[in-house]
Amino acid sequence: MRALSRRIPTNAFQVRSVMMAATQTQTKREGNISDSFVSLSGDARPPLPERFLDLKKTLVRGHEDRVIDSWNRLLVALKKENEIITREGSKIVPSLDFHNLNSDLSRLRGELKKRGVAVIRGVVPEGEARSFKGELEEYIRQNPQTKAFPPDDPQVYELYWSAPQLRARAHPNLLRVQAEFMKLWHKSDPESVVSTSQPLSYADRLRIRQPGDATFALGPHIDGGSVERWELDGYGRGGVYNKIFEGSWEEYDPWDASTRVSAVMDNYNGLGACSMFRMFQGWLSMSTTNPFEGTLMVNPAVKLSTAYLLLRPFFRPIKESDHISPETYLATDNWEFTGSEMTSELQGATPGHGQELNHALHPHLDLDNTMVHVPQIKPGDFVVWHCDTIHAVDKIHKGTSDSSVLYIPICPVTELNAKYLVRQRNAFLNGTPGPDFPGGQGEANHVNRPTEAYFRSYATAEGQRAFGFEKLVTTEADTVGSKKVTSLANEILGF
Repeated sequence: MRALSRRIPTNAFQVRSVMMAATQTQTKREGNISDSFVSLSGDARPPLPERFLDLKKTLVRGHEDRVIDSWNRLLVALKKENEIITREGSKIVPSLDFHNLNSDLSRLRGELKKRGVAVIRGVVPEGEARSFKGELEEYIRQNPQTKAFPPDDPQVYELYWSAPQLRARAHPNLLRVQAEFMKLWHKSDPESVVSTSQPLSYADRLRIRQPGDATFALGPHIDGGSVERWELDGYGRGGVYNKIFEGSWEEYDPWDASTRVSAVMDNYNGLGACSMFRMFQGWLSMSTTNPFEGTLMVNPAVKLSTAYLLLRPFFRPIKESDHISPETYLATDNWEFTGSEMTSELQGATPGHGQELNHALHPHLDLDNTMVHVPQIKPGDFVVWHCDTIHAVDKIHKGTSDSSVLYIPICPVTELNAKYLVRQRNAFLNGTPGPDFPGGQGEANHVNRPTEAYFRSYATAEGQRAFGFEKLVTTEADTVGSKKVTSLANEILGF
């Protein structure tokens, strides 16, 4: 921390607070991305404890009739939207050009908020993005001890601090896209302590998926916790989904940042469970990839799919699918409120793991048809999706060349995010994995791991602020809440 000391105030309490946070960088065991999902780990999914039954009863008690009516309306709306998605396929995913970013954002704003996913073309020059992969392959070759999944045929690497990853996260073009996309969110309470005027960096993994791979077959899922979405001490802290549980899903706003500020996304210290508020998940492509070539699939109906996921545990079929036609099985009159026979089940949710979905558990989402590929992607394209968007990867990579990406989300300034940034900054200096991820030595002993001096040598002031190496700034457009949290974040970061 020597290089940081010249910027940390001499106030003893502030110094002590920063250093205490730094010592808590990594407390998780070693592992890989398979530990984040039951389907990849091969572990059995145990029944949820009875306390989740009590929780479910609490969420709908006193307004069960409204919840039932809202479920029936939701099934009708889903059926219509599923038909549109199935018909449009990849064409439904909004595509923007970095060189026309502001005009495209204005023109496509409605579709972006409805779909919750976007492709931004040409964010990083194609040649530069291609070079990232070559550098990474050399870094991996120099460090054969690098952990990956699966260990015998790596597709996803436990790397966080390679030079290409650092340069990509601090790239001025990417930072601009992150700042502009945060403007799709709004604050129902102007005094909410969240700022979207500058992004914070979140260090994530990378993927170099080889042709023919079927091991990284991660099906439909949502990151950012699982059972926490129902828990009162999870997303319930900010009332994120209150409208849905109250029977008014139409009034639910996926883009209200005010409700997310106090939400807790990781109550179980899961390996890879994200504790930082990411408005969007995303990746930067290092390869040309077509549909079915190991690329991303999304369900582009973020509001409807979220409402369905959350209400599904309160309903059951009257007749099972093996006795009737698919149409009859999915019909509104074949589903009933569980009432006195309610169980603790939250379909696809396991504490400490990501939320998973499939056709058997979530039949009305019609995932076999509504999980659509993003269109052709070229090196330097940036793909983003709302933090509640259901997404997956191709079960089999049917292409002839690798499908390679750097995972880079979009994160605003909040108190929680600033506290994480302190720990992440120290992890970078030590070469250990990001605090959310499986622990161990990581890259601490890797040959040619970048230093702080290397990072500072190319990162702009904006890039250094995003990483916690420079003091955050406010803008004239910032609200009172934005200015307040920026000041607080600077204190947390030691400035």
